[in-house]
Amino acid sequence: MKKPVFKKVFKFTLIAGLFSGILFTVAAPTAGNKTRIVRLAENKLDERLAMYTTLKLDSLGLSKEAFAYALAGMEKLGREGKLSNPDVLTIADFSLPSSKKRLFVIDLSKGEVLFNTLVSHGRNSGTALATNFSNAPESFKSSLGFYVTGQTYRGEHGYSLRLEGEEAGINDNAMSRGIVMHSANYVSEQIAKLQGYIGRSLGCPAIPEKVHRQIIEVIKNGTCLFLYSPDKAYMANSKMLLPTDTTVV
Repeated sequence: MKKPVFKKVFKFTLIAGLFSGILFTVAAPTAGNKTRIVRLAENKLDERLAMYTTLKLDSLGLSKEAFAYALAGMEKLGREGKLSNPDVLTIADFSLPSSKKRLFVIDLSKGEVLFNTLVSHGRNSGTALATNFSNAPESFKSSLGFYVTGQTYRGEHGYSLRLEGEEAGINDNAMSRGIVMHSANYVSEQIAKLQGYIGRSLGCPAIPEKVHRQIIEVIKNGTCLFLYSPDKAYMANSKMLLPTDTTVV
């Protein structure tokens, strides 16, 4: 009975609290029945959250949830020293169908949307909409969650970008699975118009050929990539979205 209530309250607190510009807190029980307060937003984060409105990200289709979660997770990665470039944030919003431009590359320091384009999901994750996700080898499914971009290389799909999954049990097999960002001719608006959805990958977030090099050059070497979906299993198991031993009040 408590589990769904937890999810509902947390979701409301995250979206309503952050987007009203008010710091929200998470209280966790400690010894002696005292509570410690975990602040999940600071002034800089509040300023970045305001970009959802100033950049008109809603009109581009990016969900508030995806943006809020992405900023909170990115801040955590930054505190852990995992980001070489904390000003560039990339979000693939898999709550949108693949016919929509659901990849967003945002320069947070300049307050600019650098790219908004198509991105594929894995062939076994769904057809037009990604609804099934996996960290397993040979699953040919997308893995949700937070990644740190790595180095570039030239491989089977040409100029490509390595991705390091940061969530244990959720996407940490990305390297061994060969999950990278690369270009694909099946990621195109023409194909989307023809059949209602773009082609699918073996699990990689593939992007259009005409912009892949520009995007990879901007996001390579230590930026945050967040693959989002309002997937119940991900929300319940990700440790990037909420500190582990906490209860929402």
